[in-house]
Amino acid sequence: MDHQYRQTAALGRAAYLMCEYIVRARAMGLGEDYSCDLPITQEELADALGLSVVHVNRVLQELRKLNLIGLENRHLTAPDWKRLKQVGDFDAQYLQLRDTANTLA
Repeated sequence: MDHQYRQTAALGRAAYLMCEYIVRARAMGLGEDYSCDLPITQEELADALGLSVVHVNRVLQELRKLNLIGLENRHLTAPDWKRLKQVGDFDAQYLQLRDTANTLA
């Protein structure tokens, strides 16, 4: 497995996780539009994604550089929600959350 593939796969997994986190937070009334608090550490993200902390840091930097996420003071925003969903191949319908999945389509 080459470096470029691993980077692309990691970027997609991270984008997917960010999308799911935003949708779930909004369903619980903890987020607005395309943003929510993200009270987890890079170490916890690494565990969730099956990546090293260093790799997670690089992936988060890349997502920021592409303007797919903003992450400041543990607050996550998705300035380009449509593109973030594309990168993560995310479909909220599987979560079966009544209105939230449809409003964030």
